[in-house]
Amino acid sequence: MSDFSLAPVRLTALAHGGGCGCKLSPAVLREILAQSPAAGVFPNLMVGTETSDDAAVWRLNDSQALVATTDFFMPMVDDPFDFGRIAATNALSDVYAMGATPIFALAIVGMPIGKLSVETIGKVLEGGAAVCAAAGIPIAGGHSIDSVEPIYGLVALGLVHPEKVLANRTARAGDVLILTKPLGVGVLSAAFKQGRLDDAGYAALISSTTELNTLGARLPDIAGVHAVTDVTGFGLLGHALEMARGSGVAIEVDADAPVCLPSSAALAEAGVRTGASVRNWAAYGGAVTLTPGFADWQRDLLTDPQTSGGLLIAVAEDQAKEVLDLAKSLGFVHARPVGRVIEGPAGVTVTQRP
Repeated sequence: MSDFSLAPVRLTALAHGGGCGCKLSPAVLREILAQSPAAGVFPNLMVGTETSDDAAVWRLNDSQALVATTDFFMPMVDDPFDFGRIAATNALSDVYAMGATPIFALAIVGMPIGKLSVETIGKVLEGGAAVCAAAGIPIAGGHSIDSVEPIYGLVALGLVHPEKVLANRTARAGDVLILTKPLGVGVLSAAFKQGRLDDAGYAALISSTTELNTLGARLPDIAGVHAVTDVTGFGLLGHALEMARGSGVAIEVDADAPVCLPSSAALAEAGVRTGASVRNWAAYGGAVTLTPGFADWQRDLLTDPQTSGGLLIAVAEDQAKEVLDLAKSLGFVHARPVGRVIEGPAGVTVTQRP
């Protein structure tokens, strides 16, 4: 019997999690990395695992550094083409977050053969290839396995000048924090799985998660940009905390500042959330100070896993407008200042307007 005769199946029904919500808990990941053997001394390794940065960086010569990363996950939507697009956009984000320009990618494919048709699997790969084409790069190879759950992602490679690498460990006291995309991706994906997401909400979810963070490759040209990371599986608070710890500074986040995707706040207030947002808070909540009376649903949005989320940029206050203007000229219309970097012990404080 041809696999084209296989009964249609929802991709999300084959996966126990989806998107960046599949990531290991920050606490579990830190424990695993702490037990891993040291990489040794490699003079050309500019960025490794020390500060949980977005990608590895290897100096090739005086004018080029190679940025390398990999990212893959299980589906958060049922449309195979959209799944491929989201996964590829998310993987390339780590290259952009380091200030680099992608040069090519390799595909990572794990599919339950016998449950999904060749046509469906082909649509996943087609979606990933479409995003890479939009980024101006080829998918030059990859690897595939027969997997119990559907998995797709990329190994993404890029180039940047060694003196223009953007890391998460170089934020400075006095910097303004800018976030370029809305929050609420995890909430909307949870609502989708529960059959509670309307067409407008789904369109907003796809639009946000398939928007390439090309802004990142332009940021090294702005001298006041000191540190960058992308906000993904650990939520805004988790990635802000990684920046604070890596930079040895304190970070204040204005809870009312980030834009939220349509209906995500109302859904969060109604109790819609992902298991990952709960795990995130359990993992790092001890290093976050919340304003008294802060509602659980508001916290859930700040710990919400952001598949293919925005860039979190630490920039000198006098050049924040330049970053915002550039972001908006590239289509990041929801870019906003969401906090500040201050002197103090590494940690995050969440403030709320009166």
